[in-house]
Amino acid sequence: MKLSDLLKYDDIVIQCHDNPDADALASGYALYWYLEKMGKKPTFIYRGRNAIQKSNLRIMILRLSIPVYYEPDFREVPELLVTVDCQYGQQNVTRTEAEHVAVIDHHQCTVDLPELSEVRSNIGSCSTVIWDMIREEGISLDGDNIISTALYYGLYTDTNKLSEVAHPLDRDMIDALDYNKSVIMEMSTSNISLNELKITGKAILDYQYFRNHRYILIKAERCDPNILGVISDFSMETTGVDLCIAYYVSEQEVKFSVRSCTKEIHANEVAAFLSKGVGGGGGHLTKAGGTIRPEKLAPLVAAKGVSLDEFVTEEFRTRIDRYFNLFKIIYAKETYMDISEMVKYEKRPQIQGCVKLADVFPVNTMVEVRTMEGDVNFRIDEDKYLIIGIEGEVYPIAKAKLEKSYKLANQPYNRVFEYEPQIKNEVTGESKGVLKYAKAITSAGRARIYAKPIETYVKLFTVWDEDKYYSGVPGDYIAVREDDHHDIYIINGRLFDQLYKEAE
Repeated sequence: MKLSDLLKYDDIVIQCHDNPDADALASGYALYWYLEKMGKKPTFIYRGRNAIQKSNLRIMILRLSIPVYYEPDFREVPELLVTVDCQYGQQNVTRTEAEHVAVIDHHQCTVDLPELSEVRSNIGSCSTVIWDMIREEGISLDGDNIISTALYYGLYTDTNKLSEVAHPLDRDMIDALDYNKSVIMEMSTSNISLNELKITGKAILDYQYFRNHRYILIKAERCDPNILGVISDFSMETTGVDLCIAYYVSEQEVKFSVRSCTKEIHANEVAAFLSKGVGGGGGHLTKAGGTIRPEKLAPLVAAKGVSLDEFVTEEFRTRIDRYFNLFKIIYAKETYMDISEMVKYEKRPQIQGCVKLADVFPVNTMVEVRTMEGDVNFRIDEDKYLIIGIEGEVYPIAKAKLEKSYKLANQPYNRVFEYEPQIKNEVTGESKGVLKYAKAITSAGRARIYAKPIETYVKLFTVWDEDKYYSGVPGDYIAVREDDHHDIYIINGRLFDQLYKEAE
């Protein structure tokens, strides 16, 4: 769906969920701003049992002049109703009758969606979805400090102060918005009530510590999800704790926050592991979080005959223990790979992309390469290149290895990915897409690897990055270059046959 698809309607009502948070207010406000800019006269409402009480949200509405109205008894039947940060028919939004319905959201789909819908469940906030949709309409937010501030705060709060940002589009919005830092500070320092301070203290006092894996599990009463971040941040100051999970359980959702402080544990990976199959999670290497949908757990809870609260606590313990027991850790710099049980492969003549980084920014520039897999930071030198894989994944390579393994293809490099990798100058903030600098390359057929399927879960610290591991799961391949038995890496099992064939 495009925002312009909504313009054929005149009587438009925007509705967010019944207990609005900053993301709901921001995304609804941005949609209101767009529709007004297009000559419409929309109405922005929320319903439910209670009007907004939280101090930070009242400040947000006042300081940013958000035209939202509390309408618990709304009786009008608009030509078009647009629900933002929620889905029409969900329990958290009072049903409003309308001739037509549209949905814009970033949560997991739990109801049947109308034809007019844009739900991106892998994005950190509905604010980001709206921002990108406005951008796709060719409209710039440059100069509109108020809308930018609202959108930034929407993402800021929905990702636990940006600690759970995982998708590169979220990071792009952060970089693009010209927001008011003083207003953000005012709102973010009014986020905890005295009651929530009490919730924080009670939760920390009732911690569970598991010495075998050095992690702490903390259950809180239902609260603003940001409070979970406060709890887990504070708890990570504790000696002997490498991992903390703080969470609350409610009938509507299970929210959790993850913190880690050792390079062998990526918080975003733990968050994804805890929510796999029952919700979603992600974030950074040291800070992450997620949501679990109670309706996904209902059959399991009923089968065990326990309360949802009891089930979630036990499930977290089970999954965390399983996570720790699954992985084998390999430090490539210290490992000389035994190839006796591995098969020799060579690259198929697959068209890939190659970018000479010095063509993008000058030598010695500190850059950040942004991809779907995360951000990678390094300094450009004359011999450093990027390889662009078949799904848009990128990785650095030295000129000598590039020339040994690849050759220029006699064709232009034209590919479309879900997200185009970006390179950002860390000093100036200037960002450039890599595809316009890319040249098509194909395997030279000289460099070969030894590889075998992985039978267990692996965390691999490569020779080119000793601080961040790459995860491998059963079905993936572990590989090593024929000419360097310390150059070990993981190859996605789904892509392996597309990339390699057994050497003759």
